[in-house]
Amino acid sequence: MTTESTSDEKRAVVLLSGGMDSATTAYEAKQRGYELYALHTSYGQKTESKEYDCARALADELDARDFLHIETSHLKQIGASSLTDDSMAVADADMDADDIPTSYVPFRNANLLSMAVSYAEANDCDAVFVGAHSEDYSGYPDCRPEFFDAFEAMVEVGTKPDTTISLEVPFVHDSKTDIARRGLELGVPFEHTWSCYRAEEPACGTCDSCAFRLQAFQHLGERDPIPYAERPAYADADAS
Repeated sequence: MTTESTSDEKRAVVLLSGGMDSATTAYEAKQRGYELYALHTSYGQKTESKEYDCARALADELDARDFLHIETSHLKQIGASSLTDDSMAVADADMDADDIPTSYVPFRNANLLSMAVSYAEANDCDAVFVGAHSEDYSGYPDCRPEFFDAFEAMVEVGTKPDTTISLEVPFVHDSKTDIARRGLELGVPFEHTWSCYRAEEPACGTCDSCAFRLQAFQHLGERDPIPYAERPAYADADAS
């Protein structure tokens, strides 16, 4: 789908995974006055059906101008991630680990951003919004601020001369708790988001993604609205 924009409107592609970070980022983009083009990818992850349903519901809630769903099964074929490789188990949460986790999908964000920029350029968009944050880039190298700076420079030289697309990562220096707080301020329907790496329903409550999500809500004294098999008290386990 390609459409022409009027001179007084702003448009943005949002990478909408169905998780709480991308949902809050989408609502942040909407708050900043952008018309939204939602891009969701299924890459063979264990919870892809649930994530798609959440992304679709969020796009409807946001009144997105367009919703593009792309199958990127090559990431599953490449493998080397517990999210896509059935022979690799999703590990229990280790919130103090410094190693790159097995859930890292090799160079995934470069793949997704490339599609997002193509989608943005085809629809005369001004920006691409991504929901990465500080607790991501401690473990995922393609979530670091330096990565996004480098990618934005590549977009500048790799698109048409009259194309200007900024790469917006509004929470790149923030924590998961900061994102949950901002999402509550923006009225994000967190019941339509999914973060679990293992299960489509209920969420396991014990993988890294569930742990950081539950901890964020616990820090704020709020109950995460999605169902969990377990709800450990992660906020009591840290030093904050």
